[in-house]
Amino acid sequence: MITMALVAVLPAGAADTLLSQGRPATASSSENVAFPASAAVDGNAGTRWSSAFADPQWIQVDLGVSASINRVELSWEAAYATAFQVQASANGTTWTTLHSTTTGAGGNQSLTVSGAGRYVRVLGTQRSTQYGYSLWEFKVYGPGGGDGGGDRLLSYNKPGVASSSQHDGNCWECTPARAFDLDPASRWATSAWSDPGWIYVDLGATAQISKVVLQWDPAYARSFQIQTSPDANTWSTVYTTTTGTGFKQTLSVSGTGRYVRMYGTQRSGAYGYSLWEFQVYGTGGNPTDPPAPPKDPANPPALVWSDEFNGSSGSKPDAAKWRADPGTGPNNELEYYTNHDNASMDGQGNLVMEARKQATAGSACPPDPLTGSTTCQYTSARMNTGTKFHFTYGRVEARVKVPKGNGFWPAFWMMGADFLTGRPWPYNGEVDIMEILGKDVKTSYSTVHAPAYNGGGGIGGPYTLPNGADYSDDFHVWAANWDSKGIVYTLDGRTVFTLSKDQVEQTRGPWIFDHPFYLILNLAIGGDWPGPPNAATPFPSRMLVDYVRVYQ
Repeated sequence: MITMALVAVLPAGAADTLLSQGRPATASSSENVAFPASAAVDGNAGTRWSSAFADPQWIQVDLGVSASINRVELSWEAAYATAFQVQASANGTTWTTLHSTTTGAGGNQSLTVSGAGRYVRVLGTQRSTQYGYSLWEFKVYGPGGGDGGGDRLLSYNKPGVASSSQHDGNCWECTPARAFDLDPASRWATSAWSDPGWIYVDLGATAQISKVVLQWDPAYARSFQIQTSPDANTWSTVYTTTTGTGFKQTLSVSGTGRYVRMYGTQRSGAYGYSLWEFQVYGTGGNPTDPPAPPKDPANPPALVWSDEFNGSSGSKPDAAKWRADPGTGPNNELEYYTNHDNASMDGQGNLVMEARKQATAGSACPPDPLTGSTTCQYTSARMNTGTKFHFTYGRVEARVKVPKGNGFWPAFWMMGADFLTGRPWPYNGEVDIMEILGKDVKTSYSTVHAPAYNGGGGIGGPYTLPNGADYSDDFHVWAANWDSKGIVYTLDGRTVFTLSKDQVEQTRGPWIFDHPFYLILNLAIGGDWPGPPNAATPFPSRMLVDYVRVYQ
């Protein structure tokens, strides 16, 4: 809903390391090709492994190297194990039992264990049904921050040094530290737009380096080397390319050193070099564990917050859940948002957000295209859950009926909660679940905005109702299913747009949506995108909201 631009810096995220995701998995059997062992370790809560209908059965994952194991999470389908063991092995042959039960209850289980091994398996010895065993998710965790395979993230919050750093209105405090803070919305950039340009990190002690992850800004390196050094003076090259692609690059390397450097020798364009993230993985060093990442929603998710708007006619929004957001809107909008004067219950289970042709004394809006007045000629409603309810991940949905008429811009959306503490848009992140223009009520939009893609460059798309129906004719349910893998937008239960975190990082820029957000409802009038009302625009007009719900 916001469409501006700026620059800023701030937080990040991990204590236990998820070791199993995407690693090779095998099983004693699979019910059929639709339910392979790999589906239990792919991080997708909608895919699963299922076994043959017999006892015993097992599934195991190869972590790549021996690792300490302190937790196993199992998300069972209805065909769960009553009796099973969690076991670890150094060679995939000799097994040590870390957990055993004969009273398994299925559902989502988080098991605290203690052990080590390269292979971890679940061995089922008694089924709960006549069917086999079936797991939506099989996750193995170990202590410390990392990215799977037993390697740890070594570079988090470690000191960085660079050939130069930018610090101006275009890139505020774009220092080397920003590349190592695990904050995908802050970055390092060179102030010198020349070759070569470089940045290195001090891991604190000698380390064996196995992987480097670079998330480039559009100012990326066409030619560069990854180098290691024991003393930051003598460098050994462990990776080199002259065909750098920018965006996210995950590089398998093998080297030893206390210092790791990206040394750029040819820029991709006229600007310098810039990295949102420079992550180094391996063993050794003196790593600092990053904060724990947020947990994905349960499968199926449970209702954690809602407003059904069942108050009496004329009653105001629940102050424990919503706060008014009075004032003029952004984007050259023409309305003045009142302090809930334009928001109330209708006594029939709906929130009414009413747009009125009503001048507001003392307000300062852009000049009205019809009258030229800078006094706001319209009032409307905007409210949010900021300071009341923030959350990370879940299914977010609202049942809404939108108004029709030139100039109307109803929206249901989310803003990153750090916006409330000073991080400017779009560095806090914005998730638009529903936007409709009153001049075209047959088209709805769902979009995300971030530093590398915002405003007209936001990632999303338009979609329509079957048979070209009009959104203003009835209520519809807009939802965003949001987790660590991305966002799936649905309309009335039908998927309309899918955003993959991995794909966005590979093709558009950093994904900045893994932190708390809050909810916003508003009915804007005018602005850069919808244009102004005209003589035929009906006033007053209403946006009706039947409910808003969040599941986790």
